[in-house]
Amino acid sequence: MKGGAILKEIFIVGHFSIYFFGITIALGILTGLWIMMREGKRKGLDNNKLLDLGTYSIMASLIGARLYYVIAFNFDYYLKNPKAVFFVREGGLSIQGGLIGGILFALWYTKKNNISFWRAADAFAPGIIIGQAIGRIGCDVFGIPMKSIYPWGIKINGQILHPAQLYELFLDLILFTYLWRKRDKITYNGQLFIEYIIGFSLIRGIVEFFRSNPIVVEPFTIAHITSLIIIIVAIFISRIIKNKEQIDEKYVSNNTVTVSNGEYLFTLIIGIVGAGIYYYIH
Repeated sequence: MKGGAILKEIFIVGHFSIYFFGITIALGILTGLWIMMREGKRKGLDNNKLLDLGTYSIMASLIGARLYYVIAFNFDYYLKNPKAVFFVREGGLSIQGGLIGGILFALWYTKKNNISFWRAADAFAPGIIIGQAIGRIGCDVFGIPMKSIYPWGIKINGQILHPAQLYELFLDLILFTYLWRKRDKITYNGQLFIEYIIGFSLIRGIVEFFRSNPIVVEPFTIAHITSLIIIIVAIFISRIIKNKEQIDEKYVSNNTVTVSNGEYLFTLIIGIVGAGIYYYIH
């Protein structure tokens, strides 16, 4: 256990351990890519280019997630133990760092390959948040101890903790549902992605009150400050692109979508099954 993290081993293949978190991350990535490709096709984007962009951006996100965690959350430790930077299986990934890394790479890649960054970003937004929701089920960092014991608390090492992973899971699914309903109602390219960025930053800020991370100014942590900066930057950028990335009204009218009951059920099943597996595993 390190920093509140508990890696739950599921099975062993040869000399390699397969962890619960790794499985949910893989499932989240696959589901997210499927959603991205579906949306990209609807928006008339080149699926081959979009798949390459999504795959490489995920790799960049993982690198960014690790680097940001090392720098922002535990720099002194890694400065003294530089080799530990590469021991990712011990835990230590920052979703906010992942977003920053993925966005920076995508900006470079789309410019190099003549892809509309904001159109692609809108196609990616629902897939990113559903992938985060699924990945969070297996997250190895629990919440702080409950001051009052509630029935949904999770018992770890003799303490009843907040299931912070589930808090984020359900909030992520709510945001996914909002984005999925909104995706044909945007008025400029990039709007859906901006709303995802702001929405997730708010979610991260809420969940952070139930987790233990380095405090900047009581009761706010480094993750709160990062979320605030991201929101400010997102609002600033939205005002810049609002008039530059207008969507053709003809395109909007020809691409209306209806959210089916099956799609709502799909989201609900992820929440129920995810919570069930979470409590069963732990």
